Amino acid sequence: MLRRLADQFEAASSAHVAANGIERDTDWFLLKLQEEMGELTQAWNRLTGRGRAKGRSPEDMQRDLADETADLLGHLMLFAHRNGIDLAAAIERKWLFRPAEVAKS
Repeated sequence: MLRRLADQFEAASSAHVAANGIERDTDWFLLKLQEEMGELTQAWNRLTGRGRAKGRSPEDMQRDLADETADLLGHLMLFAHRNGIDLAAAIERKWLFRPAEVAKS
């Protein structure tokens, strides 16, 4: 499940950077992960009243939070893929469960 998801993120990211003339060097993956964490924090601050709403409704802000969470997950998967990290094995080792078995449940 994670491998397929990582492949889908990779395909989408590759198409995006090719269309926009962006070079994904070794630092790009970590820098994008940091950027997305900042955007998620900004969405959280806005949703929880710690930042300006900028005319966004509560529903819009909740959707923004979900979208930024998805971006963070995507860039985390890209970072792992680029660095040869087997996330399923790492999850099993670190969190003591098998992600593939959870997906089947």
